[in-house]
Amino acid sequence: YEMTKRDRSRFADCRSRLNQSPLGAAALAGTSFPIDRAATALALGFDGPMANSLDSVSDRDFALEFLTATAQTALHLSRLAEEMIIWASQPYGFISLPDAWSTGSSIMPQKRNPDAAELVRGHAGRIIGCMNSLMITMKGLPLAYSKDMQDDKPPVFEAYDLLALSIAAMTGMVANVTFNTARMRDVAGSGFSTATDLADWLVRECGMPFREAHHVTGSVVKSCEARGISLSDITVDDLSAINPALAGCNLPDLSIEGSVNSRTSAGGTAPMRVKDAISTAKKELEA
Repeated sequence: YEMTKRDRSRFADCRSRLNQSPLGAAALAGTSFPIDRAATALALGFDGPMANSLDSVSDRDFALEFLTATAQTALHLSRLAEEMIIWASQPYGFISLPDAWSTGSSIMPQKRNPDAAELVRGHAGRIIGCMNSLMITMKGLPLAYSKDMQDDKPPVFEAYDLLALSIAAMTGMVANVTFNTARMRDVAGSGFSTATDLADWLVRECGMPFREAHHVTGSVVKSCEARGISLSDITVDDLSAINPALAGCNLPDLSIEGSVNSRTSAGGTAPMRVKDAISTAKKELEA
């Protein structure tokens, strides 16, 4: 949401700065006829006329800024698409996409390919190429109109069409994806992922320098590996056996739920913070 909110603001900013009419600039130097450029600009839906006639015909900022915003948006969509592709893959199995947003494998009957996400990822490369294409066209042109500028339209139209398809595809996938939360919970708890919580607790509650806390936590993890238990299974006796100064301490909740719930800082992952962020987002979208 935060990424796409910035993307929307870029397009809005692009329009507010560049919604100016070149009509009346003539070939490059204006005209001696008593025309009213402001009237024609307003009649055509622009905020006003461009201030400089030479700039009106020789620059393509309106197209370049649009393409830059388009490329940034496509980049964000591509990253989200990549997340879905990875999460849908066999080693992860975090999500499942319905048939409308995936297709069967040409050789493996049981396999479901996240084709829509892969196309969104692929379109991003073409959209970035559209931006680069026009920038390279413009980089060596003098401050006047050149025929090279006839090539300004294809990249704009192509990027627009590709981004529209990508947005539609991503909207459909996000709305219809199914999350395998049990699988995600199992994987989240593997690999002693709450070890940092233990180290932070040693610093925060026991006054231990982080370097020492890092070493103690590493020793605890080794002990857990040897015994085949998780961090949430350790006791104060286990901890004091590694460092006698920790005898009698109250251990923190080292479960996945406890770790997530502890992230209460602004922008954190604690459920209360996530709910606050969702509420804020809804209010912003309704405004």
